[in-house]
Amino acid sequence: MKNDYFNANNIRFIDYKDIESLKKFLNPNGRILPRKRTGLTAKNQRSIAEAIKRARFMALLPFVAN
Repeated sequence: MKNDYFNANNIRFIDYKDIESLKKFLNPNGRILPRKRTGLTAKNQRSIAEAIKRARFMALLPFVAN
């Protein structure tokens, strides 16, 4: 299994309310970084994408950056 950010820091659940963690996986324009750039496992990449989308819907993260 890949040694990604969440496995390295022993984070079991990716929470949409943890904005600081989610911002690490966005580029300066606010787009979700691809798995190749993030180094996440496929399962965690899907979870981070879902968490970012939830945070955007709840207005915790912007859809686009200036």
